[in-house]
Amino acid sequence: MSPLLDVSDDVRAEIGDEEAERLLAGENAPGAYDCTSCRTPGNTTQERTSTVLFVGGETAVLAFAHASCIPSQVVSVSEEQLRGAVRSITGQSQQAAAPAATPAEPDPAERGQAVLGVTCGQILIEGELFPAIVVEPTTPIVRPGSQGPGDDFLPLLIEGGFVPISDVGTAPARLPGWSVLLAMGKLHAVLQSDPAGGDASAWWQAHEPLSVTDGWRATANQRHTVLVYAAPAGTIGQQPREDLLREALEKAAAGGLLVAAAMPLAGT
Repeated sequence: MSPLLDVSDDVRAEIGDEEAERLLAGENAPGAYDCTSCRTPGNTTQERTSTVLFVGGETAVLAFAHASCIPSQVVSVSEEQLRGAVRSITGQSQQAAAPAATPAEPDPAERGQAVLGVTCGQILIEGELFPAIVVEPTTPIVRPGSQGPGDDFLPLLIEGGFVPISDVGTAPARLPGWSVLLAMGKLHAVLQSDPAGGDASAWWQAHEPLSVTDGWRATANQRHTVLVYAAPAGTIGQQPREDLLREALEKAAAGGLLVAAAMPLAGT
């Protein structure tokens, strides 16, 4: 029995017609698999299945997902991210913690190197849950080339398309060209497209792929959208519960210290 596989044109272009036909014929397709999106079991002989190709700098990994979760597609990731995803697939240990922190790029001569702390949580808006991530630097970030004190984190983001938020109860507008990469069920990066038309680059990237809760992942896959909030250093803090995170966001919004944007979910 041939597997119920979907192979997109993009995936076919990457793996070649011969390999694609072998997959569709069942020669190289698995029977049972763990969905790379929702991480629950699937079976290519019993339900429609998407082929998802993760492409790094030098290698590529073909994964499988329920077609009801995501369509067949090619997901571009860094070589380091791909190695992390492979370790995740093969069950090797990860030491990813949430909230996460990765290097940002402030003026090192003025502030030293800051890190962007990232906290994942779900936000209730008009009675519906939305997946959200909150970004907060550990130290003030000044504009590149600036010599003076101050914090330009929010102005820089507003120039990039984020909008000031005064009411957390209203969902922010979608920001074109940005996306949130969830690969192999873990948070990898916030991506920003190249205005000149080149490949997207990581505005924020996890040192190691970050685990998210099953609820967060399920909501993200349902919405295909993630709300990204950002605040200056010292505004939100490390909140252990979603209700406390919501309170901190509302306080930041009331003080004019919160910007946000909705971003599509890239990958899985």
